[in-house]
Formats: sequence, structure tokens, C-alpha cells
Amino acid sequence: MIIELNQNIMDSNDSRAEEIRGILAKNRVVMINIISSPGSGKTSLLEQTLEKLGAHFKLGIIEGDVNTNRDARRLERFGLPITAVNTRGACHLNSTIILKALGKLPLDNLDCIIIENVGNLVCPSEFDLGEHAKIAVSSVPEGDDKPQKYPMLFRQAKCLVLNKIDLLPYVPFDRQVFYRDIDNLNPKLPVIETSCTTGEGVDSWIEWIKGFITNQPRRLNQIDEGFSNFRRPERSR
Repeated sequence: MIIELNQNIMDSNDSRAEEIRGILAKNRVVMINIISSPGSGKTSLLEQTLEKLGAHFKLGIIEGDVNTNRDARRLERFGLPITAVNTRGACHLNSTIILKALGKLPLDNLDCIIIENVGNLVCPSEFDLGEHAKIAVSSVPEGDDKPQKYPMLFRQAKCLVLNKIDLLPYVPFDRQVFYRDIDNLNPKLPVIETSCTTGEGVDSWIEWIKGFITNQPRRLNQIDEGFSNFRRPERSR
């Protein structure tokens, strides 16, 4: 009975995700879902993204958190439409929440919606939100074992941002192990190394996301092949 209930929940979520895809296609809007552990720096990355990407596209934000609207308040200075969502204990956003949030955004005047999901590497990976891409953010202080421990997200992601690389000299992070596991899970996954503190790599991330939005098919009758022309930057291992 537990398995059957879980299946019913996922069927309901997937049905609404299809509805979301139709709404996005009708309005020609791309939606990106950023997923990471708490403390990986995804809000800081989002701040950098809004600052640099806002000059090229009309953006909206869905800001998910378990409690408080502090992250949404950090983003208010950009003057963009933001919908803040509190899950009140739930460890992920689902398609019902996103469908309601879309109703509060000016879809006819947006090019892209960026979702900042609840800090968690497990549950958010399991729920289809109707997005065009899941973006994984991992950070150096978390360790090099995250891809192997939480493989679903890294298999599904269209891009991986390895953040806080300015801390590499100070923490035991093995690049060789990290990239070996990524290559075993998703060998074509673009990996972009960034530091929101120093700004290193942020322009490469902006290059990727600009390309994805520009090249992403936005109609239901088009095949979604994503944006795969980005080459991984040279890195030392």
C-alpha cells in the first residue's frame, strides 16, 4: 500500500508537470531548476547570475525554502519578479507548488524563470517540475564524493557548477575522484568551476546559461535536445 500511494503521488506530480510544460511552451518561457545541498552557495551564484544575465533576458525567480524569505529578500535589489515559496518542512518543491507560483509571475513578459529549490540533493531530484533543465551545484567544502553518493541529480543535470573553488587549498577535495565519478555517471555533463567570492568562472557559467536559453526549443512540437555545445574549461586534476 505504501508503494501504491507513492506511485499515486508521483503520477499526480507528473501530470501537473506536463501542464506546466504546456504553459511554458505557450508563453515561450524557459525554466531552469537549480538544486544543491544547503550552503553550497547557490543563492550567491544566483545573485551573480541575475546581475549579469538580466541585461540579456527578462527573468523571473521562484525562490524555494523550508522557512523564511531571507533568500528572496536578498534578490529583491534586482527589481525582478520573485515568488517566494515556503514548504513548511517539506524537503523539495513539487509541480503543484510551481504551478501556483507561475500564476503569480508575468509569463507573457519573461524569457526565463529560475527556480532555486530547497537545499537538498535527494528529494528535489525525484520531482519533475516541468523545467527545461536541472542544474546541479556542488561546492568544494562538501567533499568530492557527492556525485557517487547522490547519483540521480548528477545523471539528470544539464550542467554542473562546482562552486567555492577558492577554498581548494584549504580543504581535502580530490578533483581526480570528483571528475572520475562525474564521467562515470554522465560523461557529457558540462562542469563549470566557480567562485562567487573571487568571480572566477562566473563568466563561463553565464556563457553556458545564455547559450542554453537561446538554443532551447520553447514549443511543444520541438524536440528538446538542450544545449550541448559547451566545452568543459581546462582544469588541473
